[in-house]
Amino acid sequence: MKINDLLKYAIDSGASDLHLSVGSKPMVRINGSMMHLNMETMTQDMMESILPQVMTDDQRNKFYQDKEIDFSTQLDGKGRFRVNFFSQLNGLAGVFRTIPQVIKSFEELGIPPVLQELSLKDRGLILLTGPTGSGKSTTLATMVDHINENRSCHIITIEDPVEYFQSSKNSLINQRELGANTHSFGNALRAALREDPDVILVGEMRDLETTSLSLTAAETGHLVLSTLHTSSAVKAIDRIIDIYPEGQKTQIRSMLSESLLAVIAQKLVPNKDGKGRTPACEVMIANTAIRNLIREDRIFQISSLMQSGGVDGMLTLDQDLQRLVSQGAIDRSTAESISDNPKLFKSSVQ
Repeated sequence: MKINDLLKYAIDSGASDLHLSVGSKPMVRINGSMMHLNMETMTQDMMESILPQVMTDDQRNKFYQDKEIDFSTQLDGKGRFRVNFFSQLNGLAGVFRTIPQVIKSFEELGIPPVLQELSLKDRGLILLTGPTGSGKSTTLATMVDHINENRSCHIITIEDPVEYFQSSKNSLINQRELGANTHSFGNALRAALREDPDVILVGEMRDLETTSLSLTAAETGHLVLSTLHTSSAVKAIDRIIDIYPEGQKTQIRSMLSESLLAVIAQKLVPNKDGKGRTPACEVMIANTAIRNLIREDRIFQISSLMQSGGVDGMLTLDQDLQRLVSQGAIDRSTAESISDNPKLFKSSVQ
């Protein structure tokens, strides 16, 4: 089986993901929905034949040893893919996520303008959070590209894997990929602090070490961009604090209150015209009141404070959904179905 033919189809059809799994027909995800392809059921031999087409010998050895692997690959002239292969009960399985070749602008993404302002801050921690496939990497790539065009600084990215290739513009940008260019986020972050960076992108704050080093980098005068997998801004703050042992939580709340700039929780919503999806964002800006709530362990009060925080650029998810409905980007019933408070949302949207 020639994987390039399937990857070409995935790109041409506008699919975000191609799924291959022994015992099932190939499937693609288009506008958030999974669809079967009119092809034969995948066998173990078919899946085994794909591996040398997309993996190096070292990657195959690592895959057979670890039973899973994450990497990126390119289809010449078409685009790049984030790839994950894993072992499942029936045999091998793989997921190819399409990565657009062109980085979109803030306007093209349709995200709140405040993210453009945040990306040009000199220091502090900006977190993007949301479920897998919610567009976090795409938004981060747009923020880094905006910095690259509008600041003269040194940007270091640490990613697993590198998804969007970025060329130096007004800034110098160095991209490092886990496995290929560094052995761990922790090693790369420690080294980055000695590499004269202004901006550091950390693909994911996935453990205590990475989180601690990211906070230290933000606290010592760097702009740090990273991601988490939580459904809201408040839960992102809870997640960071919960990583630490009980005896360190007070100190971490103090560090976080000083270094945090913003948390953006993002979801992708199907467009009204049925073509593509648009990000809906909850934006929490760390103003004085928010910082005090974090420091004093009153995080549960942040949501109510955000309701009236529009003057600082803050947005609740429902407020951003209202924005998208009023712009005609998304359907009212779709927005209502994913809003935090559907009954209140229904009564407030004209």
